Amino acid sequence: MFEQPLSQILAPLTSLVLMSAVVMGSPGPSTVSVTAVGAAFGWRRALPYAFGLMAGTTAVLVAVASGFFTLLLSVPHAEPIVTAASAIYMLYLAWRIAAAPPLAEAETATTAPGLWAGLLLALANPKAYLAIAAVFAGTNLFASPAADTAAKLLVLTAMIVLIHLCWLVAAASFAGALRDPVRSRVANTVFALALVVSVVLPLLPG
Repeated sequence: MFEQPLSQILAPLTSLVLMSAVVMGSPGPSTVSVTAVGAAFGWRRALPYAFGLMAGTTAVLVAVASGFFTLLLSVPHAEPIVTAASAIYMLYLAWRIAAAPPLAEAETATTAPGLWAGLLLALANPKAYLAIAAVFAGTNLFASPAADTAAKLLVLTAMIVLIHLCWLVAAASFAGALRDPVRSRVANTVFALALVVSVVLPLLPG
């Protein structure tokens, strides 16, 4: 199935990796939220949420690759319903982040968003579908459609894991400074507002 020599796929593979890093790794509901949860609750307690985002985003990748996403949008009135439900859930998560106590208190007083919360946000994230669809259609690795789809699934799944771990590590780099109540409140509010902006901007008319 993968008959082409490596030299012929190296350029499109590099293009796919760079495109996915820029498009899928740019600030959006998923990347902003994993950073916010990591900063608000600590990276260890944020790991289940991050794993949920990875699993959900991989499911989005499969939905795009299989054509299920296109089929879903063809259902009458499905798009506005899905968009509204997505926005409501993400705004709820933004409130959870903004209301999180300082990190030292959060370690005992508050339950961090878990795997299911991450999974639901990833599945409800409109940017994920559009970004993955753009990246998936942006380049071809193999002439065979089956080989091309399989290779892209492998590469993009690896990029999904890497991107979310990078954002979580970024949160861990300054999470320790957020044990101060004032700084923690400011940071959580900023992250929550960033999540709200990432939700609202795509809904505005062009």
